[in-house]
Amino acid sequence: MAMMKLGKNHLRWCLCCNLPIMERQNCPVCGNATVQTELTPPADARPAFDYDLTRVRELTDACFGPGCGDLLVPPGHLAIMNKAPAIDRMEEVLADGAVVTTLRYDLGAGWRFIIRTQGALRIAQHMTKGYVICDPGAVPFVQQNRNLMAPGVQDADPEIKAGDEVIIVTADRGVVGTGTAKMDGPAMVREDHGVAVKTRWHKPEGPVGSPTAHTWEEAVAANRAVIEKRRDEAIGFIKNTMAKHNLPTVVSFSGGKDSLATLLLTMDAGLKLPVLFINTGLEFDETVQHVHDTAARHGLELIEEKPADDAFFGNLVYFGPPAKDFRWCCKTNKLGPTVHAITEHFPNGVLSFIGQRKYESETRNAKPRVWQNPWTPGQVGASPIQMWSAMHVWLYLFYKKEPYNVWYTRGLDRIGCFLCPASDMADLDAVSQASGRYPQWDKYLTDYATKHGLPPEWKNYGLWRWKSAPQSVKDEIKRITGKEVPPMKIKRDSAQDDGPVVVRVQDGYSPCTLGYSLEAALSRPIDLKVLKPFAHAIGWVVNLDEKEDILTADYITVYGAGSIICKAYVENDARMHMDETIQVLARAFNCVGCGLCAARCQGNALYMENGRVHIHEDNCIFCRKCFGPCPAVNFAPDQKDQGFET
Repeated sequence: MAMMKLGKNHLRWCLCCNLPIMERQNCPVCGNATVQTELTPPADARPAFDYDLTRVRELTDACFGPGCGDLLVPPGHLAIMNKAPAIDRMEEVLADGAVVTTLRYDLGAGWRFIIRTQGALRIAQHMTKGYVICDPGAVPFVQQNRNLMAPGVQDADPEIKAGDEVIIVTADRGVVGTGTAKMDGPAMVREDHGVAVKTRWHKPEGPVGSPTAHTWEEAVAANRAVIEKRRDEAIGFIKNTMAKHNLPTVVSFSGGKDSLATLLLTMDAGLKLPVLFINTGLEFDETVQHVHDTAARHGLELIEEKPADDAFFGNLVYFGPPAKDFRWCCKTNKLGPTVHAITEHFPNGVLSFIGQRKYESETRNAKPRVWQNPWTPGQVGASPIQMWSAMHVWLYLFYKKEPYNVWYTRGLDRIGCFLCPASDMADLDAVSQASGRYPQWDKYLTDYATKHGLPPEWKNYGLWRWKSAPQSVKDEIKRITGKEVPPMKIKRDSAQDDGPVVVRVQDGYSPCTLGYSLEAALSRPIDLKVLKPFAHAIGWVVNLDEKEDILTADYITVYGAGSIICKAYVENDARMHMDETIQVLARAFNCVGCGLCAARCQGNALYMENGRVHIHEDNCIFCRKCFGPCPAVNFAPDQKDQGFET
């Protein structure tokens, strides 16, 4: 995740009262000046729950000795988690107004504890592990962001292993800096050359902290004016938007915190709107229960729409695991039911209040507060909380004393489908430990990898979440394992390679960078080297990556494992390109020898030989005249038997 500055950091701190203060330059309690918290953008911070604090304290104790966790974040003190850019997941821990540590989830290894200077200042006098005592002469060099060399080490914890996080201190336990050990503790003391510690945090800082403990109820009281101002503005927006759109109105409720806040705001506006819940069939059991409980508690009509029972697991046989760049499941399990619900209940259109916020992503940051949704025709979307940060949302929920989804107290910062490929591995790790639904998915991934001859890395490092994993992820796995990530090619069954290639197109809307996407699954893996010459008819520039088994041609991506992604600016173009790709596949693998396409070819690129069409790819002039009626497409064999359609 790249660093994104999506808006102002609204979270400040009163160091006198030791309270988080939203937006105000002066503390509403004591009147003293507040300070800006030093959070990494987008600074969409949230409260630390008991689950988070237990992890922080346990990791602290493991790295630096018993009792250090309570010194880092004292019991009863408010702490805040801030998600920062990382390969997988990283969270800064803010306590008493200062960032004291960072937690980073490393692929294949789990959570790693990275101590910050403010955290080191809190525990240095008491730690019994992870210390490196440096010579006074080395202190200025470390503070100039130079590494601590072995000759500059006076003593070190003998249990330190290379790669451990350590605190560099003087003999009287004054903090010099923090960093990563590059050799074992005994070697640091013994060696007369080499890097002992790679310095990370080195600038001298004064301690920031307070003995004062608080509850979140007290934080709400201190921020009441800001909460109520935000609430009142949202109420005005809700009423004005309804007045401008003469439509039936609902609240789209997913079971997450943002949609819950939106629902409560409509009730603060004096409304009792129906609640629209798209139960994808992949929700946590607790999410479904939370939605039903919330609607019942407030006496609201619940419109619950579901896909077919086999909409996901029944389609896995065709499409394989969904991925960040192959989200066929959004069509089958979410967008399709959404369109059906609107068509059935609101045939003349509907206004939906949706819990969307600009701090969530660059895409949502760019969206207006009211929008026409092209993916769900007939729906006008509107977000009362578009300009709210996550802390605004949480303080409002605490202010309302409203029950929220229990999964927020189990380590998740967003709630979605239990197996969503957009999840971090840290999230999936938390889900696997606490969800009764996850074992089914875990078994599927294991069986799929075994059946298709995929290496262990495919599952162990979550590479199933992409059709083509980013290079940054592959580089991280190489850093961890010390070896290149092997190709993730599907093992082909030669007995199946001679059969016809039948295409199943997953219809439905799916927002993407270009505006519209279609996904399709093939009835079997294919040899992309056979397809490549014919692909010139669908794109000026055709690239074949044999290592990754991927072929690209303009807006089309074809995977040798058996799937297609088509992206375009508008729906008609996406469908045209998909239809053309299906014809190209038919020529390459299903030709019946009619010669129609060769007869239409203006560049004499296509020719017939031994009863099949062939191509001189250099002769293709991209005229597209070859596309048209094709018996191999229109009368594709065994479609019904295979459950596929063109």
